[in-house]
Amino acid sequence: PSPPGEESRSLDSLESFSNLHSCCPSSSELNSDADEAVVAGAASGGPAPEPEGDRPVVGSQLLSASKERFPGQSVYHIKWVRWKEENTPVITQNENGPCPLLAIMNVLLLAWKIKLPPMMEIITAEQLMEYLGDYILDAKPREISEIQRLNYEQNMSDAMAILHKLQTGLDVNVKFTGVRVFEYTPECIVFDLLDIPLYHGWLVDPQVADIVKAVGNCSYNQLVEKIISCKQSDNSELVSEGFVAEQFLNNTATQLTYHGLCELTSAVQEGELCVFFRNNHFSTMTKYK
Repeated sequence: PSPPGEESRSLDSLESFSNLHSCCPSSSELNSDADEAVVAGAASGGPAPEPEGDRPVVGSQLLSASKERFPGQSVYHIKWVRWKEENTPVITQNENGPCPLLAIMNVLLLAWKIKLPPMMEIITAEQLMEYLGDYILDAKPREISEIQRLNYEQNMSDAMAILHKLQTGLDVNVKFTGVRVFEYTPECIVFDLLDIPLYHGWLVDPQVADIVKAVGNCSYNQLVEKIISCKQSDNSELVSEGFVAEQFLNNTATQLTYHGLCELTSAVQEGELCVFFRNNHFSTMTKYK
């Protein structure tokens, strides 16, 4: 997978690390993330779909007009692309876009589970949330047992309670043992409910024994706490282990490792639409050949 639009930031010390909250990097150009929204990166380096036609870019003038039309609301441009021979809309990120919401919506749009009016050019965050809320309500399974129904309704209720966070950022906490392994948080329910796979590529290589021992089964947050604890220990072995763990975080500050990339190539299915978490940013991703 390619980086999600922003250059990786190098972290020089432990103090540089913070909880894995999505910070949604800003973009000065309206359409700079457009292709990324379609394919943040193919797990095997496949090409992004070609945009249909060469429509003129109206840039900041259209955005200004949009903001006047929808005062106080976040406005996003829609790019129409040829996707599997279908004219399909993709939501592009604005200068301060809520990447979890856009990543999820683009999966649903590319899967044709949500449809927008033909050639619609702009959409507000409120409209996106309405489309997503309506889809969640409509997607409720019909023929299920009473226990399954109650369980689904509970998950739907939990998901609706945190849906507003999609506009600002989700709290996800990776574990370094697998591309689908995250510490369970209420935010994860949204991906489960929508049946959208969530991946990351920040893995420890199992062949490097000292790092495997130092990191163990810790989540990111737990590992940071462990490093601080080890540094304060009188036990030289623990101090050494903390140093190895800290070096691992510093050396993999891009939140993607070679082993993680290999695992992604193996785990993501051909043509699968999913969300990829890297550099505290959520991107839509597919695998093409």
